[in-house]
Amino acid sequence: MMMVGHLGELALSSSAIGISLFSVTGLSLMCGMASGLETLCGQAYGAEQYRKLGIALGVSIIWFNMENLLILIGQNPLIAHEAGKFTSLLVPALSAYAIFQPLTRYYQTQSLTIPMLISSLVFKSGLRNLGGALAISISHWLNVIFLASYMKFVSACAKTRVPISMEIFQGVGELFRFALPSAVMICLQWWSYEFAILLSGLLPKPPLETSVLSICLTTIAALYSFPCALTGKPQGARTAVCSMMFITAAELIIVSGTLFASRHVFGYTFSSEKEVVDSVSSMAPLVCLSVIIDGLQVVFSGVAGGCGWQHIGAYINLAALYLCGVPAAAILGFWFQLKGRGLWIGINIGALLPTVLLSLVVIYTDWEKQASKARERIFQGKTSVENLYFKEELE
Repeated sequence: MMMVGHLGELALSSSAIGISLFSVTGLSLMCGMASGLETLCGQAYGAEQYRKLGIALGVSIIWFNMENLLILIGQNPLIAHEAGKFTSLLVPALSAYAIFQPLTRYYQTQSLTIPMLISSLVFKSGLRNLGGALAISISHWLNVIFLASYMKFVSACAKTRVPISMEIFQGVGELFRFALPSAVMICLQWWSYEFAILLSGLLPKPPLETSVLSICLTTIAALYSFPCALTGKPQGARTAVCSMMFITAAELIIVSGTLFASRHVFGYTFSSEKEVVDSVSSMAPLVCLSVIIDGLQVVFSGVAGGCGWQHIGAYINLAALYLCGVPAAAILGFWFQLKGRGLWIGINIGALLPTVLLSLVVIYTDWEKQASKARERIFQGKTSVENLYFKEELE
């Protein structure tokens, strides 16, 4: 987005619309389904059930017609045309992303961070905004190839590597029991911000409004990865949660403070146009607030996923974001004519409520009871003799 932004408002706004729809119809669903693995893989690895971890590893039509769809919902025809071309080149990225997400959970629950770090260093470059779309697809596939090869040939994955067999399908029902609520929980949160981008295309001066909100969203997404990386530790639940909250709070204070201090020049990283930079500067305080809210929420959501509470997170996100946040954004943006600022304030209102509610759920959690449930979940597929042996070991 930084590279595309310097090609002009049209390139930035059309790419933002394209990536928003790419995220809403594809990436968020894949990411949400893969989050169901956080419950099973984290608990399986903590219980040393390594084979079970290996077993758990195991829309394009809409995108090709994106231009017509965007015009149908009232988007600027010029932006819709460019966004349609952009999303058509993102089609190969979806299948790669579908493989990449389970792979990252596989490594994350074993604390194997080095291969993920190396795969993330793929350099992205492109020829105008369409080159950027193609670069995203290529980089996703390079990530998949590297991580799959690392799992296949490196001895660190030997304990969790299992051959392809019918045994893979034995845990599908259990996986979907967590994957579907996970997808709902994550998609509802993700879509609320993407809806703000789509709504910005209906405002006066859509190239400017969409460009500014896309810069804000890209910034949030980049900073979101820091606390998100802290949610993969499966052992010592209570201690891990306390440690994550302390580290996250420190990180959020530093990052939001730095972002606010550099608000007058930060926009130049995405665009050379002064109008865009000035608008980003005026939005900076709201973006800093979003950084804090989302940073805390991702930790609480990670805890919810690790404990198997995805359905609770889904209910909370549905009520807070879509009965409160999105309507507030539409009212402030269009009725009160606050435009992009109003859209972002409304989404912040919706994001604050689930953060507070999830924090209360985590605070009043009975960790001993959760540990007992995790043991039952991991060993429920074993014979009675094996269960007796493992219970004696645990005692």
